[in-house]
Amino acid sequence: MWLFRFGFCFFYSPRFLLPWLLLVSFARSLYLPYLSQTVQSRPKMKSGTFLATALAAATSLTEAAVIWDGRFNDFTSAADLNKWSWSNQVGPYQYYIHGSGTVDKYISLSPDYKNPADTVSKQGAKFTLDSTAFWNGQNMRRIELIPQTKASIASGKVYYHFSIMRKDTNAPSVNREHQICFFESHFTELKYGWISGEQGTSNPNLQWMTGGKSQWKTEWKAGVWHNIAYEIDFGANKVGFWHSEGAAPLKQTVAPVSASTSSNGADWHLGVLELPRSGYSDTNEDFYFSGVFIETGTITIAIGGP
Repeated sequence: MWLFRFGFCFFYSPRFLLPWLLLVSFARSLYLPYLSQTVQSRPKMKSGTFLATALAAATSLTEAAVIWDGRFNDFTSAADLNKWSWSNQVGPYQYYIHGSGTVDKYISLSPDYKNPADTVSKQGAKFTLDSTAFWNGQNMRRIELIPQTKASIASGKVYYHFSIMRKDTNAPSVNREHQICFFESHFTELKYGWISGEQGTSNPNLQWMTGGKSQWKTEWKAGVWHNIAYEIDFGANKVGFWHSEGAAPLKQTVAPVSASTSSNGADWHLGVLELPRSGYSDTNEDFYFSGVFIETGTITIAIGGP
């Protein structure tokens, strides 16, 4: 106790405190002018600037992130698709839904097959339905690729992107139903041509469907690139539709609608299934795709993706 009292009296005695007070006062006199000058020279942040900065920071947390890339940039030719098998699941695509011919009969790659406005993709793909394009003994002509990935492409909110075009040469038939870029449950897909059960004999429209119901349509003219994104919220069971033509940025054409968003992450088909129709013979048909990828976060509206 006596030691404590001695220390307390010593440190708080005027003889001890006075030199320290003088030293602190001297240091303060040197530092305060510098501090004042620094604060005055520092630009003031207006409330609007602060708000914009905060919003930018918040936005950066949800920036677009590609979780699966199917843009064919790493392919030397369509023959690379043959590297995939059930026992050797490599590359971005599963390739097993096709006819009896070699891969080059159904898919070919070229820079000429992509949307010219897409500067991210090195090349696009031409998918062909011919007289051999029957898969697994079915009477439907099919050529489809399925994403090969362990990414969570079937949960949360995701955007499935692709661009599609046709030409007058080997034009898809307006007299047959074509199911394009679909899920196996068909909760969202494109369709082209005469749809089974409808009136008339032909239909020139490209349509976006949810659960078999048309939500959007436009005449599919030759040489026009249609840029598409399915906005799928697997948690909320809703699907929206983004669209543009040519080089125009994507816009939300149809706000999200209710849908049975069911997927196991391995049942989205990039390509075409054509239903047979009595009285209409098979002809060669070509479909062009580019800018294929899936992303989360904020949608990328620029053609080709981030």
